[in-house]
Amino acid sequence: MDNIARKRSNKMSIRVEQINTYLGAEVTGIDLSKDIRNSEITKLEKNLSKFGVLVFRDQPLTGDQLMSLGKQFGQPSVHPFSPNDGKTPALILFKNDANTPPWKTDVWHSDETFRDMPPVMTLLHALDVPKFGGDTVFTSMTAAFEGLSDKMQHFLSGLEAYHDFIVFKEVFGKTAEGREKLREYEINYPPTLHPVIAKHPVTGKKLIYVNPQFTVNIKGMDANESQNLLNQLYDLTKVPEYQYRHHWLNNTLVIWDNRSTQHYAVHDYFPKKRYMQRVTIAGRERPQNAFASAHIEKVRNRKTKIPSELLALYGGHTPTKE
Repeated sequence: MDNIARKRSNKMSIRVEQINTYLGAEVTGIDLSKDIRNSEITKLEKNLSKFGVLVFRDQPLTGDQLMSLGKQFGQPSVHPFSPNDGKTPALILFKNDANTPPWKTDVWHSDETFRDMPPVMTLLHALDVPKFGGDTVFTSMTAAFEGLSDKMQHFLSGLEAYHDFIVFKEVFGKTAEGREKLREYEINYPPTLHPVIAKHPVTGKKLIYVNPQFTVNIKGMDANESQNLLNQLYDLTKVPEYQYRHHWLNNTLVIWDNRSTQHYAVHDYFPKKRYMQRVTIAGRERPQNAFASAHIEKVRNRKTKIPSELLALYGGHTPTKE
């Protein structure tokens, strides 16, 4: 079938129905195994920004078809640490069963925020999943921000946090070869600074942009202050009202907006098998700060400064007399 005939055969009416309060919509009236018109891609991107998560049922897709679909949204990203099919590095394969238990996905996160330009979206497709168990839970970080008090929103304005691939560092082991390889990755992926409160590039809405998998500390705060504040923000992902819990069926595709959501893969199906394939679309820009950057000296707590009397002893300066 030539491209013109394939496009004609896919001229169905896309319908988008909201399925949850703060995020989530189901899309019908489209066959994702065929070429999609530019106008349909535009409509899907618009609704992805609006709803955060799009669900497509009854979509049998091969790896090549999933890759082809992903390329219509942008350039596929190659994850430096996830398993792939070898010949197509951007196609990630999750094959979890009794011999290969799931690893490090049962943590709230946005994908690859250790990058300067994290992914725009992720496409995850179910190949062979258990009848129950293995759900994925999504949280709207826009709703999480909007649920904060005005005082907390104001306090967070302008703060920035460092993100790192720290969760993956243990895979390098403790051998000399492993340490050398880790140093190479640390050069290629140094810690990157992102806003704590970002602005969605399409909707303009403010959202919380820190996650426990990749965020390591808030710039300008001491370790205790930073961790206490981050823990408060991490806890917001657990609020049921902000969540959509997706139950997988074979041949279901879910696309999520990596800029405005976080997700958590529930590890309650082991040792049953759960086979998935995934394509992630590379970022196009750095996360935008929803506020002006905070002045670093205003962020620092007074107790983190060296006392003036101690500085005077070592020639730093002379204490001001009252």
